[in-house]
Amino acid sequence: MQRLIRYADWPLVGITGLLVAVGLLAVWSYSPAGSNLFWRQLIWALVGVAAFAVCASLDYRIFRNHGGFLAVLYLGTLVLLVGLLLFAPETRGVRGWFQFGGASIQPVELAKLVIVLLLAKYFSRRHIEIGQMRHLIVSGIYVGAAVVLVLLQPDMGSALILLAVWFAVIAFSGIQLKHVLLFGATGIVVALLAWFWFMEPYQKLRVTSFLDPWVDPQGAGYNTIQAMIAAGSGELMGKGIGYGTQSHLNFLPEAETDFIFAAFAEETGFIGALLLLGLFGLFFWRLVRIGREAEDNFARLFVLGFGSFLFAETLVHLAINLGMLPVTGIVLPFISYGGSSLVTILAGVGILQSIRMNSRAAVSYNEIGG
Repeated sequence: MQRLIRYADWPLVGITGLLVAVGLLAVWSYSPAGSNLFWRQLIWALVGVAAFAVCASLDYRIFRNHGGFLAVLYLGTLVLLVGLLLFAPETRGVRGWFQFGGASIQPVELAKLVIVLLLAKYFSRRHIEIGQMRHLIVSGIYVGAAVVLVLLQPDMGSALILLAVWFAVIAFSGIQLKHVLLFGATGIVVALLAWFWFMEPYQKLRVTSFLDPWVDPQGAGYNTIQAMIAAGSGELMGKGIGYGTQSHLNFLPEAETDFIFAAFAEETGFIGALLLLGLFGLFFWRLVRIGREAEDNFARLFVLGFGSFLFAETLVHLAINLGMLPVTGIVLPFISYGGSSLVTILAGVGILQSIRMNSRAAVSYNEIGG
């Protein structure tokens, strides 16, 4: 406990706590009348705090030094993703959740964190050889196995997030330009294959309606139109918490998940949205600082991968809510309703805290001549 108090990154803890609190407030406001979504989210938040505490108390180097442990996590995640396709009930055309009574578990959220750990482990000892094509291929196979299983659910948004994390890690590790071009061409091929083989008709409609949502305002373009109306109608100061007409009169679908930023902007206005984005900015600033002061390549690559995962989700969610990208079902980290996402993210923040604490402890040890 003394070590936690002395070396913890308290600004990171405070910012994370504020984001979770804003998320709970938002879920309380946008939950359908008579539902217990807020209480479920509160329970998940407490579970997430426990996951944060456990991961912060662990030495993060257990993931770096024990490849077998990480391999078990990775294979276990793939088994869960396969299990979804075989046993999970279909919800809105997607097999993405295991149902346990009143609780739903979404394994793809765990997969995102495990992939970040796996890539950090793989490249931490191969950073000098990153330009070699074989390492890009091997790491691509690791990520690709998860991506294919996620696409089969189908969950296009999460698959894109996994690919974004992989590309961010290899890009910042020193990928060569010819490999960037090769992967760009591969991405085009994959996109075409996804369009003709993996994407469901409703997903294709989301893409085509994005170009002009007013072509089908009561159908494929409805969600985008209502999100833009909600975000804009908040004006400067907003309508007040609990008084958003788009969300509370059910014009805006999935206000507590996929379109929570638009609903938040309606109730808190431009000022509230700006403050929320400021919190995210402070959070990512702390990540950059932790990464710069990390003591080894694994720690730096984990911070990079985890930050890329959260940044990609945040950016895509905002773009969807503002009508700048097709609807893909990406939640807003910390804020949207969803226990699997919240617990996974808080566990990742716990690993960040472990990295920070061990880096500070190492600096203090060196300063006293240890």
